Amino acid sequence: MKKVLFVATVVKMHIMVFHIPYLKMFKEMGWETAVAARNDYDDPDECVIPYCDTYYDIPFERNPMKLSNLKAYMSLKAIIDKGDYDIIHCHTPVGAMLTRLSAKKARKHGIKVFYTAHGFHFYKGAPAINWLLYYPVEKWLSLYTDVLITINNEDYERAKTFNAGKVCYVPGVGIDLNKFNVGHIDKAKKRREIGVSTDDFILLSVGELSKNKNHEIVIRAISILKQYNKFHQLKYVICGNGPYEPELKKLSKKLDVTDNIIFLGFRSDIAEICNCSDLFIFMSYREGLPVALMEAMACGLPAVCSDIRGNTDLIEDQKTGLIADNTPEAVAKAIETMRLDSNLRRRLSLGALEKIKQFDLSSIENTMKHIYIEIAENK
Repeated sequence: MKKVLFVATVVKMHIMVFHIPYLKMFKEMGWETAVAARNDYDDPDECVIPYCDTYYDIPFERNPMKLSNLKAYMSLKAIIDKGDYDIIHCHTPVGAMLTRLSAKKARKHGIKVFYTAHGFHFYKGAPAINWLLYYPVEKWLSLYTDVLITINNEDYERAKTFNAGKVCYVPGVGIDLNKFNVGHIDKAKKRREIGVSTDDFILLSVGELSKNKNHEIVIRAISILKQYNKFHQLKYVICGNGPYEPELKKLSKKLDVTDNIIFLGFRSDIAEICNCSDLFIFMSYREGLPVALMEAMACGLPAVCSDIRGNTDLIEDQKTGLIADNTPEAVAKAIETMRLDSNLRRRLSLGALEKIKQFDLSSIENTMKHIYIEIAENK
């Protein structure tokens, strides 16, 4: 029986979010499956991974300088050396780095190492320090990578200059479009549930509350609209948790827009919230291929987003959404343009629904299945 090992830094926030369909696919192909990742559940007993035969709790830390990553490396190397795997597929920066170092010996015996780069830290417009630190490391580690998978066009073009055995472009991990076809929902009831009225114009953002996600610029844009009396019952609904939440609440209070910002925390009903919102707004500084934006598009929710790699793989300005400069003034203008023009919102909604079909989970799964089989048969 062939065996596959998936490696990522954490279970709950990565394996469970992105990789269950692929574990299922391998089980249906008759493979034995394993996962190595840190148990990041508040209650460790809740960590139950579907379609996983063997789970290894590895003490990965996102900060590569943490000493616990040395223990993680030693544990992972022992697992790989004894596991007799056919394929190891690693994800996330630290998980992928330690996997490729741990598997150097195993690769000599035929094990194939896959690495999916969910957005290189070096990109057009990235700080110079990112290029100095991350670029040489990724290029070096590509020597120990049999298949390097990139999820956006910019990364794909750059990865082709690396030393991996094979470089593939696969547009993300896929999105189950059926999951976001929620049919008729009681929008008024859903709005009341999340604390907004039927007359409010709802802006929605979904994602970790971090500096990179740049919720701050939307809050500043709302403040500008308020100053110019273009507020019109605007509500900004933010779904997600993260370390930047206190800063965002502090800024909202400082700018006197607290009553217009709603922090919902982590939600499992994103499709329903999308379907009762008016506009998705996504002004990140860096993305690979943003799942949150894909989910909004799958719901037909028109979007305003920043002009960065990943976003522009999904959004074509004026056709599948609006691209805005990363300034409060530009974001405020884009919000007001969308609020005033229902025909524009409808046209962009239809464009998004058509575009997102390219990223359907079944299509991405089929692409990955062919890559897996091709590499496994040539082992």
